[in-house]
Amino acid sequence: MSDRFDKELLTARGEVVAAPEVLAKEAASGCEDRNFGLPPVILLGSFGLFLAYLAVMWVGFAADGLVLPMAVNFIFVAAFAYVPAKWATMKPDHKDKAIPMARFRAAGIDTLTGRTSAREATTLVLLLPACTLFWGIAMTTIAALV
Repeated sequence: MSDRFDKELLTARGEVVAAPEVLAKEAASGCEDRNFGLPPVILLGSFGLFLAYLAVMWVGFAADGLVLPMAVNFIFVAAFAYVPAKWATMKPDHKDKAIPMARFRAAGIDTLTGRTSAREATTLVLLLPACTLFWGIAMTTIAALV
């Protein structure tokens, strides 16, 4: 179960530390930089893999009763791709552009835990959609064989 700890006990154990100092520019950069720090092709690849998963499920489990639910799923995935893309370019105008792929490959990106290479960042972004697609392929294969 859980126990309640007093602030004095935590301070005595050295578990209470001061909050990190955040510069005003760093605090506001989350609202100013709307390009997600990645090239658009990687984000589009992510949504492409989700659309491929839906296509595999649609073909593998084709039934008349699934037309409406699958159409809703396609609309949601398209919206999940469109809304962030639109948000990155909406008013007020921002001069920040998405990072070019060449610069991304050369320099990687900065994260809260340090610099991440382009290969690592791409792997982390595309891992979940790829696993989802492979899971869908496996499920349709199992359903077809059983």
